[in-house]
Amino acid sequence: MSLRFEELDFQPTPMGDLSLRRRVEPTLGVDVFEVKLGEEFLMSSLFTVAEEELATLGLAAVEAPTDLDVLVGGLGLGYTAVAALADSRVRTVTVIDTLPTVIDWHRRGLLPISATLTDDPRTSLLHDDFFALMRREPDESRYDAILLDVDHSPRHQLDPSHADLYTVDGMRALVRHLKPDGIFALWSDDPPDEEFLARASAVFGGVVAHVVDFDNLLTSGISSNTVYVATQR
Repeated sequence: MSLRFEELDFQPTPMGDLSLRRRVEPTLGVDVFEVKLGEEFLMSSLFTVAEEELATLGLAAVEAPTDLDVLVGGLGLGYTAVAALADSRVRTVTVIDTLPTVIDWHRRGLLPISATLTDDPRTSLLHDDFFALMRREPDESRYDAILLDVDHSPRHQLDPSHADLYTVDGMRALVRHLKPDGIFALWSDDPPDEEFLARASAVFGGVVAHVVDFDNLLTSGISSNTVYVATQR
């Protein structure tokens, strides 16, 4: 029988103490993996629908028939990256995380889908700052899709240094890293934000805010996230 609660890892980081824990959810009788940064809950394996839809909805907007190169900003529990790998058109998935601890969790196989992610030869895990990378001039790499799940929303960032990405200039800098018909998709914990949609529309040819509903097993109700998908055409 599983222990009712187990802290799998705890590490101090520049943004606060980062912890990975596994607990048994007593109302469901299942193991739940959770990540906390300081006193904030960042993610839970109970709620992965919207993270997976970030990849599914984003890649559905890519018209290229094959050999897709995908960049995922934010590794987390790995569900966005694994959902991207499920698309047979995908050639490479590069996942960037600013916290080496999170990458190490997956390389050590601590999470339920770590092996699916790390055993796939199309996967590359990269320790870097996604937001700093978007500010830099791109190298030879360009992507068919950039999928971002780091901050709570365009208005609520984990770190103030992230804020510039959600401006018109920040998104124009991001576009330099996309192929000509590439897309940008963004997860948000908030409802659709009209101000952000207006800024994104100044950069991209089309922007859609998808409201993703999912069963909340803890409240016996429905919860919602938003997935923005921005296309250049």
